[in-house]
Amino acid sequence: MNRYPLWKNLSILVVLILGLLYTLPNFFGEVPAVQVSSSRSTVKVDSEVETRVLGTLNTAKIPFTGTVRDESGLRIRFADDKTQLQAKDLIEKTLNPVPDDTSYVVALNLLSASPSWLSALGAHPMYLGLDLRGGVHFLLQVDMKGALTKQLDATSSDLRTSLREKKIYNSGVTRNDLTLNIRFSDASMRDNARNLVRDSHPELTLADRSEGSDFLLVATLSPVEQTRIQEDAVKQNIITLHNRVNELGVAEPVIQQQGSDRIVVQLPGVQDVGKAKDLIGRTATLEVRLGQETELGGAAPANSDVFSEIRNGVSVPVYVKKQVILTGDRFVGATASFDNNHNPAVSIKLDSAGGRIMRQVTRENLKKLMAIILFEKNKGEAISVATIQGEFGNQFEITGQFSTEETNRLAILIRSGALAAPMDIIEERTIGPSLGADNIKKGFDSTLWGFIAIALFMCVYYRIFGVTSTLALAANLLLLVAVLSLLQATLTLPGIAAIALTLGMAIDSNVLINERIREELRNGVTPQAAIDTGYARAFGTILDSNVTTLIAGGALLAFGSGPVRGFAIVHVLGILTSMFSAILVSRMITNFVYGRRRKLDTLAIGQVWKPGVSAAVPKP
Repeated sequence: MNRYPLWKNLSILVVLILGLLYTLPNFFGEVPAVQVSSSRSTVKVDSEVETRVLGTLNTAKIPFTGTVRDESGLRIRFADDKTQLQAKDLIEKTLNPVPDDTSYVVALNLLSASPSWLSALGAHPMYLGLDLRGGVHFLLQVDMKGALTKQLDATSSDLRTSLREKKIYNSGVTRNDLTLNIRFSDASMRDNARNLVRDSHPELTLADRSEGSDFLLVATLSPVEQTRIQEDAVKQNIITLHNRVNELGVAEPVIQQQGSDRIVVQLPGVQDVGKAKDLIGRTATLEVRLGQETELGGAAPANSDVFSEIRNGVSVPVYVKKQVILTGDRFVGATASFDNNHNPAVSIKLDSAGGRIMRQVTRENLKKLMAIILFEKNKGEAISVATIQGEFGNQFEITGQFSTEETNRLAILIRSGALAAPMDIIEERTIGPSLGADNIKKGFDSTLWGFIAIALFMCVYYRIFGVTSTLALAANLLLLVAVLSLLQATLTLPGIAAIALTLGMAIDSNVLINERIREELRNGVTPQAAIDTGYARAFGTILDSNVTTLIAGGALLAFGSGPVRGFAIVHVLGILTSMFSAILVSRMITNFVYGRRRKLDTLAIGQVWKPGVSAAVPKP
């Protein structure tokens, strides 16, 4: 009656052992580290950079305790903060000998100190939020007017091209603040232009105006279009910030919109505020220009700019014309693909206006060079130089002697463009690691003392069944931390509050079970039958109470944000683990204690009250 089959006992034990393994990394803490990442999209942190950095540290006799190299860059562990600072300065000088021309970001960071065998099993510690780990907090103001201005500049370029193609003669398209003014010498041309603009750009609101002998067509963005542009600008900036923050190797950064025109950026564990500000404020733009042929060793052609291109690890000068054909705003997408000969290539898609411009340029410049220039920190670098093989429009391929890895990297570079709108840092806060450690200690102490108080009450009031309930509660806490670690969730102070709340709510299930068993004993049921019936009949009540609580937690998870969402995640997971521990783990322990005893006279479940009897002992 009160025995689980062997497979069920083994399954529960396996879950508890896995829970212990995935919980262990959280007890090893963190150690100082130096993070090396690329400050330019065309530079990679590869094995050669790792060898160079480690060789420099060994030559200077600066000890390190381990390295980690992944997509975010290279991270090197050190035993203490002093060694970390020495290594950071040395690595900075080694990789960036010219301070004004940096290719790498060298920043202070923290790494988990858990052993490598746990990491090999996929067991990693929970991410800690800003309030627990320390780090930096930025509040960024998005320049909404700048986003509108940028869109109007692109629209004015489109209008010039369209009017020229339709042979609608005008005296120029100029932008005046947030309006576009198109000048005509007669009213008929203005009327023709109005019809064209209305059809090609329905997002514009048009009005007629006269200025001296000129006839003006004044175009402004409609209110609906302005709202859309501003919302898209914030969303695009958030995506771009995510890509940039990844270079710092920050675990679970918080980048989210606040209000209509602000973005919150929280970087837990980042100690170097200057590097973080430099990375967030970095600008990146793409330009397409025609290349210029030059003789080997000859002088630079007139009216040209020179940029470098990395070919087989060697920097080669590339001469291009000053005239910009397209900017990164015209690129809709870029993906790594293969051409008709099954060679690696990059497929590029432009918007309609970019396609018209590209079709005209390629038609007039067959067999000439075309270069894509990436500008970062006001410094340009050629990421692709190819010969125009034929006329193409808004979709074309870049081919060459590329490897698959190179085409993937080139596609990423093309997709990573500029911020949709300028941003300013209007608030900056730094939370030191000591404050985070103090918060962790207080949260741990509150959870520990809460657990001890619950355990003492349960053991005194329910005796052996109280001990069983306490062990089940410990299993619940173990599994909750394990699941949070396995999911790599971010733990914050509200999350610790949710853990403490989970302890109080989880013990309710055991109280229901114990009281249900007591009720069966009062009704004269035998102890073995009371255990079986108590667990069976308490299950429905436990399920109902947890489902209603789960609904509330789901609402917090769906509609909450920030600290509320952090609380909700831990709360919902705690409900699920508490049901497993209260129903299955506690039943397994009870079965081990009482299940093998055929003749059972009493249960150590505390005082069983009966009407008219001060203290009764149940009989079989």
